[in-house]
Amino acid sequence: MIDGLIAGRLMGDASRRVDKAGRTYIVARVLARNKMDEEFIVNVIAFDEAPCAALLALADGEALTLSGALTPKVWTDKQGIARPSLDLIAAQVMTAYHVSRKQAALGGADGEAG
Repeated sequence: MIDGLIAGRLMGDASRRVDKAGRTYIVARVLARNKMDEEFIVNVIAFDEAPCAALLALADGEALTLSGALTPKVWTDKQGIARPSLDLIAAQVMTAYHVSRKQAALGGADGEAG
């Protein structure tokens, strides 16, 4: 696996799942773009409490950044064209809310105490 940092928008809402052992985890899909404006679907799974809570707090279309273990994949669409995708085990999730909260704790958007 690769250590990855992905920025994109949530596709639909994240959903809570339960494994056979009764442990809860969260799955989500994120639409990300590269420098050439190609779209990638990132299949996200989160097990730890903080990234799970952050994903559940977001709604469809909201911007976010995720870090974690990344695995490149390929899938075939309905027309038979191979498309790239990524699987990410989320270790951290950051949203605009997290940025504004951190800026407020630092004393403003420019980082100066006021």
